[in-house]
Amino acid sequence: MKTKRVAVTSPQTRLARSRRRVRGRWRVPRLDPADTERARGLYRAQRGPALISVVLMFVLVLGLPVVFAVWPGLDRLRLLGIPASWLVLGVLPYPAMVLLGRWQLRRAERAEDR
Repeated sequence: MKTKRVAVTSPQTRLARSRRRVRGRWRVPRLDPADTERARGLYRAQRGPALISVVLMFVLVLGLPVVFAVWPGLDRLRLLGIPASWLVLGVLPYPAMVLLGRWQLRRAERAEDR
């Protein structure tokens, strides 16, 4: 005897599908002219520091292979039995990224407060 297969779905699935069909195009909200100018100024003020942060992030991540190429002796140097190259690769980038993120956040908030 063959058992009948039944698709089991959440009642939310039907609701989500119906909303997707009914929903129209998303419209960009319109701001007052003063708010628009302030938003543009804030964008310009935050763009420069953001680009600096992105460049520093790339230098950090893409600079690690350069460090290993320049100092191949990092493989022989051991700290607590762990090769220094592994420590540089596994430990150094994360605190540096956190500090870079905090620095960028402070600069962005300072621009918003002006």
